[in-house]
Amino acid sequence: MKSPFTSKTLSFLRSLKRNNDREWFRSRKPQYEQHVRGPMVELLAQLAQDLPAFAPDHVSDPRVSLYRIYRDTRFSGDKRPLKTHVAAHFPSRKFARGEGAGLYLEIAPTWVWIGGGLYMPSSTDLRAIRARIGTRHRALDRIVTTPAFRRAVGRLEGDQLSRIPRGYAKDHPGEHYLRFKQFLAGREFEAELATRGRFYSDVLSIFRAVAPLVQFLNSALLAEPRGTAPVTSALDPSPLPGLRQIAERRPDPAPMW
Repeated sequence: MKSPFTSKTLSFLRSLKRNNDREWFRSRKPQYEQHVRGPMVELLAQLAQDLPAFAPDHVSDPRVSLYRIYRDTRFSGDKRPLKTHVAAHFPSRKFARGEGAGLYLEIAPTWVWIGGGLYMPSSTDLRAIRARIGTRHRALDRIVTTPAFRRAVGRLEGDQLSRIPRGYAKDHPGEHYLRFKQFLAGREFEAELATRGRFYSDVLSIFRAVAPLVQFLNSALLAEPRGTAPVTSALDPSPLPGLRQIAERRPDPAPMW
């Protein structure tokens, strides 16, 4: 697939970063629809056809996946009204909105980030994942040490405890993975990748490599009773920090997945 994004996509995002103002955006919304939102919708349509081959539970639908351009500033000291990137996430349809591990894509003025994982598990979810790691750490190790995973994203990332959590032996063979508090896997590129012919193949190759990790995490969570209905649609995904920002330890006030 030829990338639907062009140099005009990046030009618009860079201009938006310099002019983060509702009136400026309102007068240029047709350009946003044509060069930013429209191409992302086109990308989601193609991913809806290709994800079932390796991530059949994951949703690629603008109503669920695509983030709104407007920021939620109610509880933020940063009152800039607009996001300066375009992003989408691909959650499992087996979970309620904002829950479970998933895949993620972001195009910003100076970078592209492609990957997935679970960035902020609740204490209950973290216990479930650690219980699964406790008995199946070898399976997780095989996933994150495959040549495909290492080529695509390098290694498993995320905040970690300084020591093994309570309830596990200090010499547990899965000690390294049990210390994780986040489970992130992704790769950052220069923004121009979004406009190149290899863009879509890179998205697919990274999503393919990360999908087994996402499946491992979700299988642990699905072993626990879920209190809400699975996700079918949403006006805007959960307004929380993106995987790319957390993986890089760069705080970003913009609401993202």
